[in-house]
Amino acid sequence: MGKLALAAKITHVPSMYLSELPGPRQGFRQAAIDGHYEISRRCRELGVDTIVVFDTHWLVNANYHVLCSPSFEGVYTSNELPHFISNMPYAFPGNSELGKLLADTCNRFGVETMAHHATTLGPEYGTLVPMRYMNQDQHFKVVSVSALCTSHFLADSARLGWAMRKAVEDHYDGTVAFLASGSLSHRFAQNGQAPDFATKVWSPFLETLDNRVVKMWEDAEWADFCAMLPEYAAKGHGEGFMHDTAMLLGALGWSAYDGHVEVLTPYFGSSGTGQINAVFPVTPQDGSAIPAAQASNPASAGLANRL
Repeated sequence: MGKLALAAKITHVPSMYLSELPGPRQGFRQAAIDGHYEISRRCRELGVDTIVVFDTHWLVNANYHVLCSPSFEGVYTSNELPHFISNMPYAFPGNSELGKLLADTCNRFGVETMAHHATTLGPEYGTLVPMRYMNQDQHFKVVSVSALCTSHFLADSARLGWAMRKAVEDHYDGTVAFLASGSLSHRFAQNGQAPDFATKVWSPFLETLDNRVVKMWEDAEWADFCAMLPEYAAKGHGEGFMHDTAMLLGALGWSAYDGHVEVLTPYFGSSGTGQINAVFPVTPQDGSAIPAAQASNPASAGLANRL
C-alpha cells in the first residue's frame, strides 16, 4: 500500500541554529543546513507526506516510544545546551494514524512499543532542528521515535526499523521518509575546550574510525558494518548508542542491505563530535537478515548494547 521513499542519516547539531544568528559563528553551519534543504527537496519530489525521525535526544529507559500528536507547536530551549538553542519556535503537523500503526506493527514483530498521541510530551531537538530546515512551511507531517535507548538491544532496534517499514508498506496509504537523527562519534570536547573544537573531532582515533565507517557505507560493506556496530557504538562513543542507525539499517534490510550511500554534507567535526548528512537508497528487501527479537531473551545478546 504505502512506500518508504527516502532514508537518511542526518545531523542535528545545535550550532546549526546558532549559525543563523548574528555573531562570530554566523553561517558556519551552512553546509549542514543545505544538506537538510536538499533532503527536504527530495522528499517533496518523491511525494513524501510524513517524516519519521529516529531521535537520539529522546532518552527512554524502558520500551520504545512513538510521539504522534495531531500537531506540535511551542518554543524550545535545550536543557543540554541552552546557550546554543534558546527560545526557538517550532510548529508542524503530526500523524497520529501513522504513529499508532507503527507502534502496533512493532508489537506484532515482538518489539514492545507505545504510541503517544494524546500527551503534553514535546519533541526533542533531534527532531526540532531538522524540521526547522526541512519543514519550515509545515509541508510534512512528523512522527518522532525514541532513539536514545539506555537499556535496549541493538537487535530490537533493528527489528523495530524493519517492522516500521512493513507498517508503511503493508498498511499505510501514503509515502514516508525515515531519518536517523544522530552523529557518528559523539565524544564532546572536554568542558572548557569546546570553543577550540567547534569544527573539530575530539581525537584522531575517532575521526579515523568515523571516516572508515563512511567509506564502508559508500562501498556497501553492510555485513561487516552490522557485525561491528555494537563495538563501534561503544568504542566510537556513538550518539544514542547508535540505536538510530540500527533502526535505519533494520528498515533497509540490515546486513542484506545493498545500497551505496550518497553523502550530501561531507563528514565534519562539531564540538568534538563527528557529523554527516547522507542518503541511504531504499532497495527491495525480504527481511531475511533482520535479527530475531532479543528483549525476551537477554542470554542471547549477540547484538546487545548494555551501555
